[in-house]
Amino acid sequence: MATSAERIGTLLCGVGESPVWRSADQSFYWTDIAGRALWRWSPADGGLEQWALPQMAGCIAPRGDGWLLAMEDGLYACGPLVAGQPCLPAPLAAVRHGAPGMRFNDGRCDRQGRFLAGTMVMDMGLARNAGKLYRHAPSGALEVIVDDLIVPNGLAFSPDGKTMYLSDSHPSRQVVWAFDYDIDTGLPRNRRVFIPKLPAGRPDGAAVDAEGGYWICGNEAGRIYRYTPDGRLDRSLDVPAARVAMCAFGGPALDQLLVTSIRPADAAPDCIAGAVFLLRPGARGLEETASAG
Repeated sequence: MATSAERIGTLLCGVGESPVWRSADQSFYWTDIAGRALWRWSPADGGLEQWALPQMAGCIAPRGDGWLLAMEDGLYACGPLVAGQPCLPAPLAAVRHGAPGMRFNDGRCDRQGRFLAGTMVMDMGLARNAGKLYRHAPSGALEVIVDDLIVPNGLAFSPDGKTMYLSDSHPSRQVVWAFDYDIDTGLPRNRRVFIPKLPAGRPDGAAVDAEGGYWICGNEAGRIYRYTPDGRLDRSLDVPAARVAMCAFGGPALDQLLVTSIRPADAAPDCIAGAVFLLRPGARGLEETASAG
């Protein structure tokens, strides 16, 4: 399926990730992991704002009128982001990494407001399976619910919240799993292969639409794929940057798809890798659930 991609401004992210639509101010937010920054874009007026961060933030989620940030050494919270004022994250929960050189990567809230996020060794060349998927428990601690991960990605939930999707985007794995998810306990079980391998590219960040379709970024392929709940590929969208990282539905009707990308260190000056794009995919999404913790 062909659809045009509109570039957002001229910004270039080192590692654009975790886009989130917030209806309260009709804006998209996302993190630039490598750039240690948060971004906000308002489609209504095209306004772009940026906030510096003290650490790399792998993912973000709404929390009250502020934000939850999964950073290098744990979870942090910050208040509302105000243009011209600094973002000052306060620690919520520390993480005990299983190896040196780790940080949080992909994450989001389940439909009940529990925050989940995965960790990874930043040097992917080491291929260390020290990554884990954590849940922010009611006690305030971080609990491991999935382990033996190299680069956890693609975390998403079905519209009813009873299916959890998770990928490992490391080149040695490149698989997407589905789990039965207990909405009462917040625990996944019955892990099985949902997508054994994408047609092209490695699985990265994902989103779910209102019909339960799973939209997964094909990193290195410049494509976004939609899979039906039974695992059938039924749509493919092209993006003018090869290393697409994550997508999120938003806009007043939740029918726009914001896509972030990654800029390699050796990118040519005129290369648009790292840009952020807006597509109209012909589907509606679901509003992200805010963190209850």
